[in-house]
Amino acid sequence: MSDLTVTKIRFRNGTWEGVIQNAADTGLPPDIQVLFQDQPLEGVSITEGNASGEWNLHITIPTEAIADGVQTFVITEGGSAGQKLESFSLIAGEATVDDMRAEIELLRAELDMLKRAFRRHCLETS
Repeated sequence: MSDLTVTKIRFRNGTWEGVIQNAADTGLPPDIQVLFQDQPLEGVSITEGNASGEWNLHITIPTEAIADGVQTFVITEGGSAGQKLESFSLIAGEATVDDMRAEIELLRAELDMLKRAFRRHCLETS
């Protein structure tokens, strides 16, 4: 289990901004990956924060992600661990007050992560 935490700061002008805390004090940014439709997202930058073990995370939302429906982004620890740290969703078009589509999309994304981890585990232990 990772000690990393990701906290949202703001989302404006097509950029999601957050802070990564509890990173190892190696001078290197933590290995963070953002998944959109189960694919790694380009436009992710990590810069040093104000405190030790703190990094600023900037995620530029691609134009193809701005569409009708629910678009879910999952922030994971990179490498083989792939542990989910945070997620956020964009909902566009007609949305009802009690829309469960965002939750279902998030569950699908997490299930895909679990499937990959299970398959990797099976390959490593066979």
